[in-house]
Order: sequence, then C-alpha cells, then structure tokens
Amino acid sequence: MATIREYYEKDFGHNVRLHIRFPFKEESIEGAVLYDLSGFYAFVIFFMPAEDKTLDYFIDFLSALEWGKTQLHLDRQVTLPRAKEFPGRLKVENKTDFEILGQFYGDTEWISTRNIRASKRVFIYSQTDLSDDDIAILKSKARELGQELQYRAHAFVSERGKQERPVAFISHDSRDKELVAKRIAVNLQRMLCPVWYDEFALKVGDNLRESVEKGLKECKKCILVLSPDFLSNYGWTKIEFDSIFSRQLLEGRTLVLPIWFNVTKNDVYEYSPSLSNVFALDWNKLGEDEVCRRLYNAIMS
Repeated sequence: MATIREYYEKDFGHNVRLHIRFPFKEESIEGAVLYDLSGFYAFVIFFMPAEDKTLDYFIDFLSALEWGKTQLHLDRQVTLPRAKEFPGRLKVENKTDFEILGQFYGDTEWISTRNIRASKRVFIYSQTDLSDDDIAILKSKARELGQELQYRAHAFVSERGKQERPVAFISHDSRDKELVAKRIAVNLQRMLCPVWYDEFALKVGDNLRESVEKGLKECKKCILVLSPDFLSNYGWTKIEFDSIFSRQLLEGRTLVLPIWFNVTKNDVYEYSPSLSNVFALDWNKLGEDEVCRRLYNAIMS
C-alpha cells in the first residue's frame, strides 16, 4: 500500500506543481502551489512528516497562511503534468519573471500561471492522525479564515487503498520473492500503480485459486518474473502462465510483460518459443530502478 507521502507526491498529476517551503515555528514546511490550467485556479498543498502534532499546531499553521502576505520560499523545482494527462503543450520561461504557459490542443491562446486566480483551497497531507472531532474543528477554523481545508492522513490512505483495483498481476516463483518480485511490487505501489501480489492481495482464509484467477482476469497486464526457478516450476507459475497467454490470445492484445532474471533467450525459448519473441526487461543488466520505471510506463500507458 502507498504511504501518505507517496500520495502527496503523486496526487494532482494533471497540474503544474511549483515546489515551495513555508517557514513556520522554526521549521521549513514542504509544500507546493498547484496550477490547474483547465480549471484556471491555483491552490496549495503541504506535507507534514511528524506524527505527534496537536490540533493547536495545525490551527496555528492555518492562521499563519495569509493570502497575498505570507512569504513562500521557492524550492527550485517545478513538476509539469504527465504528458498523457495534459491535452496540449507546455513551456517554461524565466526571463524577467518566472512563468509557465500552457496551450490546449485546438486553442491558439497560451495560458500563463501568472494570470491564474488563487483559490483558498488547502490540502494537508499529514502523518499525524487527528480524531474526527479534531478534524471537524480544524475545518471549521479554516472556514473562519476564509480557507477550504482537506486533511489527509492514515485514514485517507487506508480507505483509498481499499478502492484501488490492481492493474498488474505479478507472477513469480516463491524463491524469487525477496530478490525480485517483492521489490517490483513495492516500487510500483509507491508510484501509485496498484498490483496483484500475493503478500498484498491475499488474506488468511482466502480461496487461493479463486483469488489468483480473479487477478489474472481483471488485471490490465501480467508481469512474469522469468528465472530458472520459474521455468522449472510446473505448479502455480505454469498455471498462471497458461492462463495469461490464453487470455492474451482471446483478447488479441499484449498482456505479458516479461522480466528476465538469470535466464538467457535460449532458456526462455525452451520453455516457450512464443515467449522468447516478446521484448523483455533484463533485471541483471538494467537494475531494479530502471526495470520498475519501464514497467510503470508500460502498465500506465
């Protein structure tokens, strides 16, 4: 499951994100101004890493946010929307003033972040779990200050995780779990790419066959961790392999994403000639980070 930090980093991916620091109580609070070019408004988000903050701390924090007066320090970083989530073009200019411009497809006008109106919408991503009553008090205080607050902590993470449907199934031999499969699962979850992975998906008492079949049927892609142990396993991994290839033939589209781990093309050919012709990512050559980055792009494209 993703953490509150990861949701803070990945949410609002369709917006331009201007990273900032806000000095408060001898701290430097990490945050961002987000520009929604489609809605033509801006808002702010903050990340609070401490787990022991009180209600009064957050009230004081909101009180210190004075629109048009509060000094926000630029953090020398801008995150642009993901290409597939922004239907147009973007450019950054840093001449007299720093400026980000967007132009939607079919529109001749460029929209500047300098002209976007600021809303008083505030999102706080926090590792402090306030009670429901405290959150209600905090939101009421925010309204008194002319702000609209959304407070997100572990309850948000828990409920959101329940609603996220896995988009990729990870098929692996249990002996490759710690070295490869679990690392892929954790990395993709951190990138907000939910996966079907046995440790994440199965609970005590679940019907193993039904759960695996459901995952294989519903997931958008299937990651095959091909290793000597996988290729010699004619139990569950062979059943999963046969199932996903049957589905691929029925649907007429690519579902399989092979990862080679200590195997050669000849090894894969001996197991399945058709599988040896599918472009694979070599774990030993590319390394964990690059394999996971490419998997994410292939799954989410």
